[in-house]
Amino acid sequence: MSASISVNPTPQQVLSVRGACPHDCPDTCGLLTTVENGLATRVQGNPDHPHTDGVLCAKVSKYTERTYHPERILTPLKRTGAKGRGQFTPVTWDEALADIAQRLQAIAAHSPEAILPYSYAGTMGLVQGESMDRRFFHHLGASLLDRTICASAGGEALVQTLGGKVGMKVEFFAESQLILIWGSNSIGSNLHFWRYAQQAKRNGAKLVCIDPRKSETADKCHEHIALRPGTDAALALALMHELIAHDWLDHDYIAQHTLGWEQLRDRALQWPPERAAEVCGIPVEQIRQLARDYGTMKPAAIRLNYGMQRVRGGGNAVRAVACLPALTGAWRHRAGGMLLSSSGQFPVQRAALHRPDLLAGRTPRTINMSTIGDDLLREASPTFGPKVEAVVVYNSNPVAVAPDSGKVVQGFAREDLFTVVLEHFHTDTADYADYILPATTQLEHWDVHLAYGHTDVMLNRPAIAPVGEARSNAQIFRDLAARMGLTDPCFADSDETLCRQAFGNAVDYALLESQGFATLAGPDAPFAEGNFPTPSGRCEFFSARLAAQGMDGLPDHVPNHELQGTSARYPLAMISPPARNFLNSTFVNVKSLRTIEGRPLLEMHPDDAAARGIADGSTVRVFNDRGSYECHAEVSTRARPGVVNGLGIWWRKLGLNGTNVNEVTSQALTDLGRAPTFYDCLVEVEASANAAA
Repeated sequence: MSASISVNPTPQQVLSVRGACPHDCPDTCGLLTTVENGLATRVQGNPDHPHTDGVLCAKVSKYTERTYHPERILTPLKRTGAKGRGQFTPVTWDEALADIAQRLQAIAAHSPEAILPYSYAGTMGLVQGESMDRRFFHHLGASLLDRTICASAGGEALVQTLGGKVGMKVEFFAESQLILIWGSNSIGSNLHFWRYAQQAKRNGAKLVCIDPRKSETADKCHEHIALRPGTDAALALALMHELIAHDWLDHDYIAQHTLGWEQLRDRALQWPPERAAEVCGIPVEQIRQLARDYGTMKPAAIRLNYGMQRVRGGGNAVRAVACLPALTGAWRHRAGGMLLSSSGQFPVQRAALHRPDLLAGRTPRTINMSTIGDDLLREASPTFGPKVEAVVVYNSNPVAVAPDSGKVVQGFAREDLFTVVLEHFHTDTADYADYILPATTQLEHWDVHLAYGHTDVMLNRPAIAPVGEARSNAQIFRDLAARMGLTDPCFADSDETLCRQAFGNAVDYALLESQGFATLAGPDAPFAEGNFPTPSGRCEFFSARLAAQGMDGLPDHVPNHELQGTSARYPLAMISPPARNFLNSTFVNVKSLRTIEGRPLLEMHPDDAAARGIADGSTVRVFNDRGSYECHAEVSTRARPGVVNGLGIWWRKLGLNGTNVNEVTSQALTDLGRAPTFYDCLVEVEASANAAA
């Protein structure tokens, strides 16, 4: 028998561990975590991953500050005070799991659909975001969650037009001659795309930013088109009008690779630039010049982001923009076309992860996460089904991020609602929990990721042991399944096993292990010869699938639910783009980032501020019939006249009066995809009764 040799670690044992950023961003960066004697001391971009190239945003570069935050939850907690007061006492894992399992079992015994999971993209990981949790809730027969809060309107629009969430490869924007950055503050929310755009700019490309807000990205582009919120489809249709009028069309591409051209042509000819200029609130010559550029500068590329689809007509707007590259034949070039999301190109084995067979033939109801404020307050009915009796929240902070948050708070404050929250911190939602379970951060668990801004699969290795008593999301659901006596072998799969199941044989897992990423194979110009993943194989200007549902088969301008000029009480349109140093409600409690961000801000155009006697830096009240919140006014031309920009999403408890911007947003949904309409919101602003800052 060979001898066993014990080797003591050196006093300064230093490791470098490859990982992936988990957050809701197109870039899905490769991480490199430096670990010294078991402690993570630095997180930086992986220089070997081409899209990351060693560069991280300011948020994720502070990841050790988040992991070792003094307010991190490190043990299970049980509520001791009233809901919302944030009063808890530590308990053991055994006590917490036993009580939670008993409570859920009791509800499941009489009405499994009364249990609701609530999660989104706090981590984008396939293992910690949508694996063991789905198996657990499927086995119970719990209500399904329609995860709509960010991207479903634009995603459905892409499916109906291009056939899926597909597009050009992000790296080839560097070779474009014209780039339209539409509905995106790329510097803050898509940094690595911005680096490709800057490369194109240095090579002579023209950059145009289309956004109601004069963002940091708009500052760096050659032109900014500050249209009214919710008018993007009108602009796209006017561009089509000009392409037709001047014959800036690729007739061969249209004939060979599109469907519904004659119908779209008739629709577009109803939108001369003069009509669109009035709707969009921009100069008519700006539309004409944009059309001229798009029709004559080749290759031309469009980088969409999800800001433009957060209005009533958001799905139609994305459909209209997605038609443009096929009209000019931009798809023939690898540096032409468009990109909103690349996530549909990843061969994720979701059935293997989710195990829908565990439903055993049941078809539970589906509840839309964007209407959680109303749904938690509903009584049982034949149309709604049973009253929601239990909510398990993970990877989300609905009290802060869901619309019409006054109602969301009322729902979570119900004493008869059993709430379990898997979290790192005492978020606004965690304050309403009956139990808070400490979850691991990205530095402490296995996961595997797709991306929606490039086409690399990413593997995340744990760099450090879990801090305190934290457990991964998948482990927590694995433990709950065991406590509830769920014996299917799938509940024994480890996190690393789940990583391997996520793509099956479609991705080389050995390559993921060796370098941390694996690039999907595919042509440089995916639709140069058509071959769209639609039923027809063509870019579908006209969607027979939508028409079969009684909807308009063609894209059109669909006015906002809350149309400016229709309300004397609330004359200002409000959009709520993300504050640059936060990501949704993540990072708000990281002190260094909150210090940079400063305070909750409302950007107001000088004309709107002067008309209301509001000075720069003063405290203001933003309000409508849904509620009000207080913040500080920043009088600035970043806001166009008639539109205010409420930068979000601050935690309510860190706001000036215990609320945030979602106190005034609505639960109305989009035309496609059942998504929220955060940027379809009318308000009034007045000087606050509180003293100025």
